[in-house]
Amino acid sequence: MRWWWIPLMLFALFLGVAAYQLTQPKDEFIPSTMIGKPLPEFALRPAVEGMPGAAATDFRDGTPRLLNIWASWCLPCIAEAPQLERLREEGADIVGIAIRDRPKDVAAFLARHGNPYSAIGADDLSEVQLAIGSSGVPETFVIDGEGRITYQHIGDIRAEHVPVLLAELRKASE
Repeated sequence: MRWWWIPLMLFALFLGVAAYQLTQPKDEFIPSTMIGKPLPEFALRPAVEGMPGAAATDFRDGTPRLLNIWASWCLPCIAEAPQLERLREEGADIVGIAIRDRPKDVAAFLARHGNPYSAIGADDLSEVQLAIGSSGVPETFVIDGEGRITYQHIGDIRAEHVPVLLAELRKASE
């Protein structure tokens, strides 16, 4: 009859561990292993007519930039659109990479929500997205003037993130 308690005790131990884990703060930050490394080589066709595409060489001209990974079908990308415009107004040069998107959908998104981008490349198979360590959309990287990734922002940019991104851009130009 003593053996009957062992499964019950193991189950109670499992419940205790599970309850403990649920009370711990959740760390949602998954840092890219590419921070401090150069952008991988890429050259993407324009995602929309009338704008240039994007290439890794564009980031090696001495000017730090933001690289924003986004898509027209992404709801958080709509939410961050006003903040990207604010960053552009504050002097940030923003290059976009549209993930698995169609030119007409990109154009409609830009017409509806504004266009803060100096260039937008089309990453039809998410190859560049994965190569730079991006885990989803939207995601924004600060790239220094030599083409090195210096900072990563996961998720949509909110008003409180704008000063942080601007500070990271300033740091990248030092």
